[in-house]
Amino acid sequence: MNELLLLLSDLELFGAELIDKKDFFELLAKAIFNFLVIGYIVRYLYYPATKNKDYLFTYLLISVTVFCLCFLLENVKLELGFALGLFAIFGIIRYRTDPIPIKEMTYLFIVIGVSVINALANKKISHAELMFTNLLIIAVTYGLEKIWLLRHESRKTIIYEKIELIVPERRNELLADLKERTGLNVTRVEIRKLDFLRDTAQLRIFFFEDED
Repeated sequence: MNELLLLLSDLELFGAELIDKKDFFELLAKAIFNFLVIGYIVRYLYYPATKNKDYLFTYLLISVTVFCLCFLLENVKLELGFALGLFAIFGIIRYRTDPIPIKEMTYLFIVIGVSVINALANKKISHAELMFTNLLIIAVTYGLEKIWLLRHESRKTIIYEKIELIVPERRNELLADLKERTGLNVTRVEIRKLDFLRDTAQLRIFFFEDED
């Protein structure tokens, strides 16, 4: 294996080394570490609290993309402003068809931040400091989700046919009907889409799990 790597390291393609053994293994180790950290945050902290699968795919792919982008472009000695620019770009992302809720935006910021930290960590930052930073973020997030904020607000998207109840004046009737039909203690409702041809509405209902 070492002989193969040495052979490949001597080869060039379009003026660049085919493989740099040291940098490649650094990329591999950092990528695995970053994926484990992000995977834990997204799968075991975010998902149990929201039961929302929509953003699992998004968070993991954004993390991988941001990590690779930062790691590879850091090797060409771009300024730190590049990393900060990522926060500005991704921080203002609003999917036009489905705006991201505040909590999801917070987790998006965590995912991007952790990926940038892990990708841009260099020799000036010890492994202990890097490990502590990641564990601190995990610990604070865990504490807020599992210990302090005991009541987790969950949500479901439903198709609702009593379209006459969606007007603001009949909001209390709407909540009462939803509570009766779902058996959930619905606290608030968002109207997602209206279909006047079928007289239906797509609603997102919110309720607390410990009141289920």
